[in-house]
Order: sequence, then C-alpha cells, then structure tokens
Amino acid sequence: MLKINKDDLKPLHIQLYEELKQSILNTMKAGEKLPSIRKIASIYNISKITVENAYSQLVVEGYIESIPKSGFFVSEDLYNSATLVQTKNIDEEKKELEYQYDFYPSRLSADTFPLKIWKRVYNKVINESLHLGKYQDGQGEFGLRKEISKYLNESRGVNCNPSSVVICSGFPNAASLIARLLKTEYKRLAMENPGYYVVKGVFEDYGYKIDKIPIQKNGLDINTLENSNSKIVYTTPSHQYPTGVTTPISKRIKLLEWAEKNQGFIIEDDYDSELSFVNKPIPSMQGLDKNQRVIYMGTFAKSFSPAIRVSYVVLPNLLIEKYNLLYDSSISRVDLTLQKTLEEFIAKGYWDKHLRKIRTINKKKHNLMKKAIENYLGDYVNILSEGAGLNINIYPKTSFDWKKFKDLGEENKIKLYFASDISGGDWEASRLGFGGLRENDIENAIKAFSKIWLESII
Repeated sequence: MLKINKDDLKPLHIQLYEELKQSILNTMKAGEKLPSIRKIASIYNISKITVENAYSQLVVEGYIESIPKSGFFVSEDLYNSATLVQTKNIDEEKKELEYQYDFYPSRLSADTFPLKIWKRVYNKVINESLHLGKYQDGQGEFGLRKEISKYLNESRGVNCNPSSVVICSGFPNAASLIARLLKTEYKRLAMENPGYYVVKGVFEDYGYKIDKIPIQKNGLDINTLENSNSKIVYTTPSHQYPTGVTTPISKRIKLLEWAEKNQGFIIEDDYDSELSFVNKPIPSMQGLDKNQRVIYMGTFAKSFSPAIRVSYVVLPNLLIEKYNLLYDSSISRVDLTLQKTLEEFIAKGYWDKHLRKIRTINKKKHNLMKKAIENYLGDYVNILSEGAGLNINIYPKTSFDWKKFKDLGEENKIKLYFASDISGGDWEASRLGFGGLRENDIENAIKAFSKIWLESII
C-alpha cells in the first residue's frame, strides 16, 4: 500500500509521485503495468487529477511510459539506464552494486552493441536532406519498412511488403495496436499458459476476457483452444515464452486451420527466433498462412538493443484498411532520426553482420553455462529449456525449498529470477540468464549458484 497522508502539508500529487517512484525502484519490474488512474483514485479516495499529475511527472522523468489506450508501464529500459543509479539513494545504490552475480534472463552485455558503427551511421543520416520540418509517416518511414520486410522475407519466411509493416515503439505499443484493431469484432483472447504477462495486461485493459491455454511439450493445447470461446490467439511458436517449447509444423498447420474455420486471427510473436544456437531458426508460421489470418510481431530488443524501443507488426491484408482508419495511424511512434539510422544500418549490411556476431557470442555463453550446470548440478536439476534465447530454465529433480533458495540468493549476493515472477504463479523454474555475463564469469557464477541450490534441497 502507498502511504498517502491528507493531513500532510506536502501536496497529495507529490506524495503519490514519491511513493510510486519508490515502488518502481524497489519492487516493480521492467514492463510491469501500473494500476489505472481510476483505480488509484478509488483506492486512496483522491481525485483523478491528483493521480494524473503524479503519473505525468513519472512519465516526464522516464520512470514509466504511457501507451495510448493501454495504460502506464514501468519503462523497460529503466534498469539498464545510468540515470536510474543516479536517482537512487546511497543505500539503494550500494544494495544493487553488492550483487556478485546477476542472472538477468534477457540482457545483452554492453560491449555487444556496435556503438562506433551506429554513431557513424547516425552522423551520416543527420544532414540537410533529412526533413525535420514535417510530420513523419505514421506507419513508419517507408525506407525502414522496406528494409524490415526484405529481412523478414529472406530470413524468417514472412510474406510481407512495406505496405503491410507498421513500426511501433516497443512491444507494449505493438500489442496495444493489435488490441485496438481487433476489439470491435472480438471480445476474448486465448493465450499460452504460462505466457507473457504484458500481453495479458494490454488486452485486459481493452476489455478482453482471457482464455488460458495450457502449454504441452509441443506447443499450446489445440483441443483446449478449440473448446474455448476465443477466436484470436496469442502464441510464441518459435521459442515459447517462458518455457522454451517449439511448436512443430503439424501443430502450426492445425492452428492455421483453426483460425480459418473460426474466421479469427493468430497473433504470432516471433520471440527469440533470431537467437537459436543448436538448430537453424524455424521459419515463421505467417509464411505458411494462405488465408491472411496471421498477425506477425517482432522486435529489435533481444538481438540488438532494448533501449532503442523499436518493434514492428506485419498486418494481413484484411486489417490494413482497418489500420488506416485508426485515429492515430498518421502519428509516428518512433523518432525519425532513429528510424533513418536503423534503416541505413540494415541497408548497409551491418545488421546481418551484427546478428552473426551476437549468435556466435551467445552460443558460446550458452554452451559454457549448460556445461557448468551439468558439471555442478547434473544430478539435481532438469534443464527445461535451452538452445535459444538468452537464458536456460532449470527445475529441481527432488523436493526443494524455493523460499530458502531466494533468501540464500540475497544472503550470498546472487541475483535470482523465477518463472513465477512472469507467469503469475502458473509455472515455476529458475531462469539463468547468460547474455549479460562475461564468458570468464559464467563457471564461477554457476559454481556459486550451485552452492545455494544444493543447500535448498529438502
């Protein structure tokens, strides 16, 4: 609960702002949705204007971001920002810095970003030919959409062209766009369970009812989906989030048949598709679709940088006209200079070169971590997911005290992450991120991790 004292001389909106900021810094996660303005006003019996003023200040300072018609979310790049460290008090900063190992599940190490090339490309596009005196194309700059569609065609087997691509500002913005496009015809969303909590939050904010579809060893349960009342489904078939399961071609075809039979849509989030270390990335489901029933989503966050906040949606022809009728279809979501820099970066071949580098680096880190897990904990854990993405999920083979394990992590300065934090308690595992660790630190990190794991076995 937030501490709001109406007898205090300090204005209510300042009290609320300070309380929310501390909550964001201390207890909330990147991408987590904040309560609505109406809900906060109701709980604490204060005016909506007071809440709006507090939220507005948090947006201005970069602690949260406002997604139109979706709500307010903790800024996803907040915890990677040097600014955050500067805003913390000494005790908070000391606490963060004292972690010996941080197993953050979806982080790239800072030295993997091609900063010198990016700066050179940026300086090239910032010239007199860049028209900064007019409004941008709300769908995204044509040149960037052209490069993205070319890349998706060649590497992911996506059937698209520049006119079907929409550039968005991060994943929540892309999810919000899809929710708005479909809400007049559909009232329910089926989604994987466990699944990505951000999607659930965005669609619920638009009034959708959520049908949870269990994940099997080969993807979501088609029978449960068919027995639900939903006609749209969100899925991550290439590398299911968070279990890591891959959906085979047979089940993909069944999903496409389901969508066509129900005149519905599949929202395909191509999560982690570019970071496959064992097998060649599986082509997209969208590329199999002959009936324009797949909405394809992608982002540059995991393979390039979460800080640039660029994502994209590939719309089927059935929804292009509907998109053009949206009130904000002419409003650009991403800064013009960022779009032009990314366009040039892809066009000149730097993107392909970067992807090859990222795959090589993280494949090595993945293999080092897997080997260390097997060496130190092989008899005590099951590896639930591996071979792709930026983390490995493990689960105990025997009875295990999860609370003791979490407490030992804090005591031993090891930052731990759990599947239950993102699945709402529907699924548990320890999520061991390797992307943000240095190669030389991985074995020692797992050695320290294994010590507290073994102490937590009942």
